[in-house]
Amino acid sequence: MPAKKKTSMPKSTEKHNVPEVSPQEEGKNGLPARRAASGAAAADPKARQMESFEEGMRLFHARQFQRAREFFAAAEQGPDRTVAHRSGLHARMCERRLESPGVVLTTPEEHYNYAVTLINSRDLAGAQKHLRAALEADPGADHVLYALAACQCLAGEAQGAYENLKRAIDLQPRNRLAARQDPDFAAMADHQAFARLLYPDKKN
Repeated sequence: MPAKKKTSMPKSTEKHNVPEVSPQEEGKNGLPARRAASGAAAADPKARQMESFEEGMRLFHARQFQRAREFFAAAEQGPDRTVAHRSGLHARMCERRLESPGVVLTTPEEHYNYAVTLINSRDLAGAQKHLRAALEADPGADHVLYALAACQCLAGEAQGAYENLKRAIDLQPRNRLAARQDPDFAAMADHQAFARLLYPDKKN
């Protein structure tokens, strides 16, 4: 009986006849498994939402509130209501931490103490505002008048500095000695009226 010839497989069949690979074998070289996972996450809105929320939490704990708020805002738009609610809460927490706390001052001393910190940081306009607020509540506060005079001197407001320092000295003469030793008044040392105010017994 004549032997049968072996028939070769069509080329198209040979190309597509790929052996099946188990998930375990895919995980060995890594790439196919990771691509499938990342593709699934990109296609799943809930997965994207959770990724945004988790990244927001990481940034939140790192105190990077600006960037964290962006991720929470993205997660808040996702389909999972629970995650969206938590994201909204954390986004508002970020906003509160990013806001500059307002300074609430009520008493003349609070305005005065805050003004001194502004003078030290050379926010002279802000310092004058708070010193005037303190004087409105307590016009006879010689230490506030003294501080206002010093602030005006630093700002180059010679006339105002002279007038307020004179009032401070009239109310409390020891302010004259303090002004003599205060470098904040050094810029006015060459002004005759100012020199007479500090050294009234000194002859020209």
